[in-house]
Amino acid sequence: MNRTVPTDRVVQKLDEYLSKNDYAAAKTHLLYWLSEAESVGDGRAALLINNELMGLCRKLGEKNEALSFAKSALDLVEKMSIQNNIGAATTYLNSATVYKAFGMADSAIPLFEKAQMIYEQNLLPSDDRLGGLYNNMALAFVDLRRFEEADSLYKKAISVMQNKQPEQAITYLNMASAAEAQFGLEGAEQMISALVQKAMELLDNCKNQTDGNYAFVCEKCATVFGYYGYFAYENELKERCRRIYEGT
Repeated sequence: MNRTVPTDRVVQKLDEYLSKNDYAAAKTHLLYWLSEAESVGDGRAALLINNELMGLCRKLGEKNEALSFAKSALDLVEKMSIQNNIGAATTYLNSATVYKAFGMADSAIPLFEKAQMIYEQNLLPSDDRLGGLYNNMALAFVDLRRFEEADSLYKKAISVMQNKQPEQAITYLNMASAAEAQFGLEGAEQMISALVQKAMELLDNCKNQTDGNYAFVCEKCATVFGYYGYFAYENELKERCRRIYEGT
């Protein structure tokens, strides 16, 4: 009987580490189980863990490792002949996000497009995964100064995430950054102000949330508010994040 890796337990433990902002322990945990998956030939587990590792290394700014795990995941998709299923689309999306994060938007777009084709054919229009795809793909288009395509995707993301206010807030801040890139800080001042205020409203609507995802969103958004001069709100978001991670 073939041995397999207990992926549910792996992901559950990973979530525990991430909820405490303990990235070092999360990475050690994933590397251990990747080795186990490879040793027993559990390709599906190895694919899942490579996806988690590329995302974690991207967050940590570890370019070479993130790109390496992305390549491994893409190679596994080919090896397992699953190029057209949801798992493959998620790998394309995650790998594209890694490429975009490290200044390789041109390489990211074809992978985003592969993911988009599979997701749109197989997921409900309200599926959160579509929102994540549209958001990240739009960021790559902004890098390439393809602003109309980016704006269309941001609007699709907001539509998909009607019940996900923290994620909508990220999208509005992304739209503010896109407006700045297109028109300059002065030229886009009013547009940026409206978008930032909308993001603030959305984050305040769910300020009593205590889950790790909300903490991550607060952490991600805080520096953007600071960049646009909302220093008190930046500090407020950092405090919300601290309270969640410390359980206070």
